Amino acid sequence: MDNERAHQIKVLAPTGMLGAGFPEATVERGLALGADVISVDGGSTDSGPHYLGASQPKTTRAAVARDLRILLRAAAGADIPLIVGSCGTSGTDSGVDWVAGIVADILAAEGLRLRVARIYSEQATDTLLTCLDEGRIHPLPPLGELEPQTLRSCTHIVGAMGHEPIVAALEAGAQVVLAGRATDTAIAAAYPLMKGMPAGPAWHAAKIIECGGQCTSDPRAGGVLATIDGDGFTIEPLDPTVACTPILVAAHMLYETVNPFEMREPDGTLDVRDAVYTAVDDRVVRVEGSRFHVADQHTVKLEGARITGYETMSFSAIRDPRILDDIDGWADLMRTMIRQRVEQTIGLGDDKYAFDLRLYGHNAVLAELEPAPGPPREVGVMLLVNAPDQQTATAVAKVANPLMLHLPTAGMDYLPSLAFATSPAEIERGPAYEFVLNHVVDTRTPTDMFRTELEETAHHG
Repeated sequence: MDNERAHQIKVLAPTGMLGAGFPEATVERGLALGADVISVDGGSTDSGPHYLGASQPKTTRAAVARDLRILLRAAAGADIPLIVGSCGTSGTDSGVDWVAGIVADILAAEGLRLRVARIYSEQATDTLLTCLDEGRIHPLPPLGELEPQTLRSCTHIVGAMGHEPIVAALEAGAQVVLAGRATDTAIAAAYPLMKGMPAGPAWHAAKIIECGGQCTSDPRAGGVLATIDGDGFTIEPLDPTVACTPILVAAHMLYETVNPFEMREPDGTLDVRDAVYTAVDDRVVRVEGSRFHVADQHTVKLEGARITGYETMSFSAIRDPRILDDIDGWADLMRTMIRQRVEQTIGLGDDKYAFDLRLYGHNAVLAELEPAPGPPREVGVMLLVNAPDQQTATAVAKVANPLMLHLPTAGMDYLPSLAFATSPAEIERGPAYEFVLNHVVDTRTPTDMFRTELEETAHHG
């Protein structure tokens, strides 16, 4: 499709995350229905700060390659763009290069010729310190004003791009766009916005399809096709046995949003208060009434992670009924004994390390919010030690080893034998990370925080 204003745009969203898998037949059906672009998210912060802090992908290369092979063939065969956002899970520069390397291998193996753009979203600390000095960085709740040392402490910082850098890459001739960290919606909204679709329907449709088939009656069956036009959009599952309903589509505005009627993007706010969801038939939904309010100041959200220490984990299990009758008392005794033994044995005070004792099968997830407390039949005991270095974390865990195996509860006149899950019992997890940035930068232009490289690939089978 050339650059004239389109009457409608069809966006194929095959899955909620690249590497999660999808039936190849659903992509073929999306092409048959006239898809104009394929968009797929490649990452998330859902799995915690490790992937950003360490700049490592969550997904395995084989899974990403399997999905990309199908999507690259589809895009090349239909002559439509493929857009991947948040490459390598966290969208760091190395994550973009990792996905780009997989793409290059597939293009060579398949004999495909496609122009690939890499959009880098990693931010230089010195640049951000300048932005901070200029008063251009602002906190989002619940964080306060950003301190310079917080920026310096991060191992990696990315900015979450909106649609603008993606549009710029497409307009420059890219057929495959591999974006660093991007909002989940930007990757699906970019092409429709570039083709002149109104912002309200484009952003709302992008929000609904960000997780592929999650807005359908069977999320396991594959993705969806969104058709965006001047008045609204329709959502259709790519598996003909699966349905979208008004409730399922509307409910996705509740997903990962503070306000179910609003969602902030870098250039403004989606407003769905007046949106009307109508069943076209028993499996297709039409949505109209979405609006978009352009912000006075374009902003880019920062995500950063830093090392909080090094972790060692031990895991044992309890079935002794006398311990389980007073499992909370036993856990309190365990905490006390660990602190005492660590100080006696290796001379460390509480300020030199930290540990967490979690009782799986007994309030490990909800803790005091557990609505149905009672004596469990068995409990898994996880000890997670954090210290400034790996050697200290492991030393603390080793001091706790006999307690994790034989600690009796009060009143027991014998040593119970509990069960370690692994041998050795201590598992070194390496550096642990935490998210420390929840701030936005006032940008000078929507693209100035991002760097794009457009290359020509000319592989022939």
